[in-house]
Amino acid sequence: MAPPILSFEDLGLVQGEGWLFRHLDVHVGPRDRLALIGRNGAGKTTLLKCLAGVIDTDEGKRSVVPGRRIVLLEQDPPMTGHATLEEWVLSGADAPQPHEAAAIADQLGIDLGRPTATASGGERRRAAIVRALAQEPDLLFLDEPTNHLDLAAIDWLESWLNRFQGAFIVISHDRTFLTRLTKSCLWLDRGQIRRAEVGFGGFEAWTERVYAEEERAAQKLDAKLAIELHWLQRGVTARRRRNQGRLAKLGEMREARAAMIGGPGVSKLGLAKDDAKTKTVIDAEKVVKRFGDRTVIKDFTLRIQRGDRIGIVGANGAGKTTLLKLLTGELAPDEGKIVQAKTLNGIVIDQQRKLMSPEKKVRDVLADGGDWIEVRGVKKHIKGYLKEFLFSPELTEAPVGSLSGGERSRLLLAREFARASNLLVLDEPTNDLDLETLDLLQEVIADYEGTVLIVSHDRDFLDRTVTVTLGLDGSGKVDVVAGGYEDWAKRRVPAKAVAAPRKKVDEAPRPAAPARKLSFKDQRDLDRLPGEIETLEAAIKADEAALADPDLYTRDPKRFAALMASIDRKRSDKEAAELRWLEVAEMAEGLA
Repeated sequence: MAPPILSFEDLGLVQGEGWLFRHLDVHVGPRDRLALIGRNGAGKTTLLKCLAGVIDTDEGKRSVVPGRRIVLLEQDPPMTGHATLEEWVLSGADAPQPHEAAAIADQLGIDLGRPTATASGGERRRAAIVRALAQEPDLLFLDEPTNHLDLAAIDWLESWLNRFQGAFIVISHDRTFLTRLTKSCLWLDRGQIRRAEVGFGGFEAWTERVYAEEERAAQKLDAKLAIELHWLQRGVTARRRRNQGRLAKLGEMREARAAMIGGPGVSKLGLAKDDAKTKTVIDAEKVVKRFGDRTVIKDFTLRIQRGDRIGIVGANGAGKTTLLKLLTGELAPDEGKIVQAKTLNGIVIDQQRKLMSPEKKVRDVLADGGDWIEVRGVKKHIKGYLKEFLFSPELTEAPVGSLSGGERSRLLLAREFARASNLLVLDEPTNDLDLETLDLLQEVIADYEGTVLIVSHDRDFLDRTVTVTLGLDGSGKVDVVAGGYEDWAKRRVPAKAVAAPRKKVDEAPRPAAPARKLSFKDQRDLDRLPGEIETLEAAIKADEAALADPDLYTRDPKRFAALMASIDRKRSDKEAAELRWLEVAEMAEGLA
């Protein structure tokens, strides 16, 4: 095994009134491909800057092999004081050679002559990539490199990194990007660092084993203390398992949608029943939109019904945001017509979202300083609601300015999802979110009763959430495909014919495997649990409705406590029932 090119031993850093992390040991080999993973606020970006030597630590020893070049690609590098992107790219003591920068810029499709003051987020991100890669690093630190990139640029970056002869550590929310590139994982969790010699594809299975070991150790502690210490870990584990069931349901929805869509190029989503008008929330017919001489959208027909999850993909400039604005009524078509249901009530979370004032407290953002928040018509205590969005209940008094960028985005999602609506519009919702928050966002979208429109470059996120994908290629044509990003990608690139293997003449036929079936108990659980889960959900809603009485605690504290205990117990029973149903459903699927 080759010696490390960078080592940091006993790394420690004080942040605020305490240690952000301490006693961390990190070693990076010359060809390492490492994913740095951790919850928002765990300190991933800070740790990356410590390893890069940008931040001075309070403890620890950093060692680098002499002559090795280390380059950090920051999320949002400062470009002030530079007139153009090219001037910034070629500035500084470690500036790349102009011809190297020009070659990479050409491949990435970025005009470095663009003024920095008017450059978009995608253009600034491309310029930062040009500067980092053109320096010919031996060790590359990448902090959310795919943010603001379109699919073509992400594919290019993946190819470059696959050919890269050095080492890299990457922070990213893009599961597909991480799965394709990484060979090992660094997990920053509760101030500790763990390393596993598995790529991101094996990360979740590894963390499940770690959590299981911790759970066994926690059983030796006081039961109440164990619950407080491990509520989040158990919630994450259960959420991932429940998402398996949601993915199965998503597959069924896609199959139903595929039956309603014609062949390639046919953009009409029809309904099999006569109640099409009552289910239709947005109806577009032969829509054309032009800007000057360019036709951005042409001959586009689409019927979106209640409950659809629509993903919109394509290169930057292909017309994704234009199509989104047409569908929501923000833009009017030049030809054709778009009709929105009169009852449509939407909330929009876009890529230019303004985060809350830093001096406000979390309590102020969620509940205007109170203890209760109305979540789509049901009152909930803000501490319980914060748990649902993976926050510690103790954060109610924390100022927004003390939260990480990802935590602020998550808080915004918590506030917006509480509002009553029947249309949810998400424009690049995955930026700045950690992987666990993405799991949560997928869960919320799956349980959302209205219609969802999503613009995203996150391929895995789309594959896990949408029922229909609208693909734009820049020519004005919009392809309508039942399924997620991968389904659209397969439609664009015809699959190569694969010849079936020939059967040997003397090969004897294999005996048929004996038929298997579920045991009596497994079959009984498979049949009864869906009804039991629905009953528990109804009971929980009833208890929550009773608990919503703001005077209940003062009037009848025992009743209040009993309701709280009842809700916790029923939620636990519901989770156990869901996990058991998933287990037997997977068994049944394997026997099908």
